[in-house]
Amino acid sequence: MSGEMKNQSGKLSPEALSRSVFGALGAVRPEVIVGPAVGEDAAVIRWPGEKLLVFAADPIVGAAKGAGKLLVRINVNDIASKGGEPAYIAVTLIFPPHMGESAVSGVMSEIHIECKRLGIAVVGGHTEFNDFYNHPVLSAALIGTADRAYVASDIRPGDVIFVTGHIGTEGMAILASDRPDLLKGVMSESETAEIEGWMEETSVLEESRLMRDHASFMHDPTEGGFWGGLGEICRLSGLSADIDVASAPLHEYTRRVSTALGFDPLSLVASGSLMAVVSAEKAHIAEGVFAESGVALSRVGRMTDRPYLAADMTAPPEELWGLLKRDLA
Repeated sequence: MSGEMKNQSGKLSPEALSRSVFGALGAVRPEVIVGPAVGEDAAVIRWPGEKLLVFAADPIVGAAKGAGKLLVRINVNDIASKGGEPAYIAVTLIFPPHMGESAVSGVMSEIHIECKRLGIAVVGGHTEFNDFYNHPVLSAALIGTADRAYVASDIRPGDVIFVTGHIGTEGMAILASDRPDLLKGVMSESETAEIEGWMEETSVLEESRLMRDHASFMHDPTEGGFWGGLGEICRLSGLSADIDVASAPLHEYTRRVSTALGFDPLSLVASGSLMAVVSAEKAHIAEGVFAESGVALSRVGRMTDRPYLAADMTAPPEELWGLLKRDLA
């Protein structure tokens, strides 16, 4: 009988990744500029010619409706956080047999439409039915190209931390889609439908394009939300941060639901927001660019010269998983 403790759902902890994953990365190749690390959204590889190759891979966990579209978007966001333009995707789709071919067709149709809209070619993958699964498992690997590498070692004390959009977009959309019963009495039916529609706002490719010329580093805050993303930035840079929590952009609906259900909205999966670290000299320029474009941009804090300490920056657990399992009182 194994003496290992049962793990909770969610990503492995940074410590577990260091113990069990990051020591087993195959051959060392000099063209790999950015490789696997806690908080790194995508790899950056020096490639023949003037462009850099950007590579990301992510699965879908915790979403049912619109999963094909979301699968593309979460991978595009990882590429975008490295300043890349998405180009080629391969998808692996595993379905329980009872779902039938119509489920495969529906997911692939969503993938096709989203990829066609973004100029991405579906270049391969794997599709099967498998008795070992009760729910579909969807995963993708996406390749893009970039003009420069964004590395955390370029982050300096005094740099400004920005967040685009409003935090918790994806988590709230999943909650409205998969557990609308929890929102009854808190939101009207029309408000719940509006929140479900936020899934259309989960791409940060436009925000990345606006920020590329100004940021030292960009990050896609997914599981663990804003606090998870901030902790990853601090770990990578070796610096701590001072945050003005009141400046963190939250939609009125998110504030209302989080108060009623008793969860921290800054720890809710946050695809749809882009975190960016910008030098103090370029911060006003970035704000001007976003103001002119009409895309929301909020200053939420600064990097400090205090060294990163894991005990000080431990992020709270992701809130969505507990909400999806919550029983009605």
